[in-house]
Amino acid sequence: MLNCIIVGIGGFIGTVCRYLVGLLPLKPENGFPIKTLAINFVGAFLLGLITAAAAKSKSINPQIVLMLKVGVCGGFTTFSTFAYESVDLIKNGSLAVAFCYIAVSIILGVLAVFAAQMMVK
Repeated sequence: MLNCIIVGIGGFIGTVCRYLVGLLPLKPENGFPIKTLAINFVGAFLLGLITAAAAKSKSINPQIVLMLKVGVCGGFTTFSTFAYESVDLIKNGSLAVAFCYIAVSIILGVLAVFAAQMMVK
């Protein structure tokens, strides 16, 4: 039960941060969902950093790692929003923007995790 509370606290932090980024006045004319892309990139980078740091230093409390990985990163990142925005772009006829967004999101997400893990090594 304690782990559920710890994850919940992390989730609260992550979702509030997600909400605050959503308030930023960024809306490109072509409809590209830059805020969601940035959130997912930063979240992927943080997750990579946390996992690499935890693997490198066994002295980090596993419950802190759980809170950061599952709670904060899980609450902050937005796969469901990414999926919804991708479908919305496709439905509105913005196929090029949609496929660019999908490709860039996946590539940057994977690169962010890799870069973060390499920084910790």
